[in-house]
Amino acid sequence: MASSNKKLVPEAKKGLNRLKNEVASEVGMEDYEHRDKGEISSRQNGSIGGEMVRRMVQSYQESLINR
Repeated sequence: MASSNKKLVPEAKKGLNRLKNEVASEVGMEDYEHRDKGEISSRQNGSIGGEMVRRMVQSYQESLINR
């Protein structure tokens, strides 16, 4: 099944993948990039996505403060 998520900025795909792998590594999921995502629980995948969002929001908030 193809993902229905569309990137608003396609050029950001590489950076998002790097962030996803970094977060996965930090929560103990080594080699996340090459793992079968169907074998990973929704809870685990959700925690990685949630942490990605937290970091992106934090980065944006810091950029607003530093203007």
